[in-house]
Amino acid sequence: MSVIDRPKLTLPGGADRLLLHSCCAPCSGEVMEAITASGIDYTIFFYNPNIHPQREYLLRKEENIRFAEQHNVPFVDADYDTDNWFARAKGMEDAPERGERCTMCFDMRFERTALYAYEHGFSVISSSLGISRWKDMQQINGCGHRSADKYPGISYWDYNWRKGGGAARMVEISKRERFYQQEYCGCIYSLRDTNHHRKAQGRDIIRMGVKYYGDEEYEQNPASASVIPATNV
Repeated sequence: MSVIDRPKLTLPGGADRLLLHSCCAPCSGEVMEAITASGIDYTIFFYNPNIHPQREYLLRKEENIRFAEQHNVPFVDADYDTDNWFARAKGMEDAPERGERCTMCFDMRFERTALYAYEHGFSVISSSLGISRWKDMQQINGCGHRSADKYPGISYWDYNWRKGGGAARMVEISKRERFYQQEYCGCIYSLRDTNHHRKAQGRDIIRMGVKYYGDEEYEQNPASASVIPATNV
């Protein structure tokens, strides 16, 4: 399905503006292009205090800013707010992916998105998080609806961005734009667990800032990158 074959999207409730929470450029690329193609007025809200370390956070944010500027989409750069995230994650350090820690993380990000929407005249919020096949869409949508319900006049748009070839186009756009290819969900515990899994398989641990979609250099010479062990982030 090409860009022109996408179905025309309309916001729920006849709304005319959307606040889109974005987790990263690869996940939001297809979502942004689909919304843009439908003529919807929207703003990107980047609030992801879970991403760790800061170097990784800045890499992901700058990629998202670059793509937003390319499409002339307003970009709200919210606070990093890591202390608050770690405080909320206390006691959940060993929770599995898609478990209670992830629910807390989605709740935190959606709550801030809904608050900003309420304070700045948006009636609908949504997120690019659900397009990833690694995420539990039901978990994400539950958090989105729960957060929106805290504020009068705010609703969460739970559109399935994966359907109709959306997930495949996400990868196509990422390769076309040569987005930075993050290799773990984002938090320090995800980084820790991913590196433990890799070591158990005899694979190298994650190397930050070197792998990009559509770039074969990393695969051909991975040893040229500097290693950042999980214990040092």
